[in-house]
Amino acid sequence: MRNLLIVVVFVLAGCTGSPPEGVAPTGSPPVKAASCGSPVVTDALPVWARGGFSDDGAGAAHVLGRDGDIVAVLFGAPLTAPPSPDRGNKILWVSRLPAQMGDTLRISATLAATGETAAREVRGGPGPSIIDLPKPGCWHVDLAWNGHVDAMDLTYQ
Repeated sequence: MRNLLIVVVFVLAGCTGSPPEGVAPTGSPPVKAASCGSPVVTDALPVWARGGFSDDGAGAAHVLGRDGDIVAVLFGAPLTAPPSPDRGNKILWVSRLPAQMGDTLRISATLAATGETAAREVRGGPGPSIIDLPKPGCWHVDLAWNGHVDAMDLTYQ
């Protein structure tokens, strides 16, 4: 009976409408994921990143690049490694700077705890993607596209 009670508590806790762990609720200050440098926020998207949204994008978990030139909208928040079987690690990359058709977004990721690296590409440049990384943890992500560069940290649970 005790195990059933614990399961019920966990199930009910997941139904509160609260954002995923490591994500600040709308209107809240940024929350840093445990020891990961780039905050995941749910406030309004930058004005330049709102194309395709019917409003200001508030509520969408996102991470702004350190130089402010790219935003990662985390439709798969929280990101998980290995990927969750019921949803993907969906990231919409939006560049503040002009991108050219046919460009490629190159992603060089380094796991903070071990220095392990992974490389990914988004053909066509910044846009929709599924980015799976090999292990959970804080990944430092260097991004390069169309002569532009930026960086951020992404936490995979």
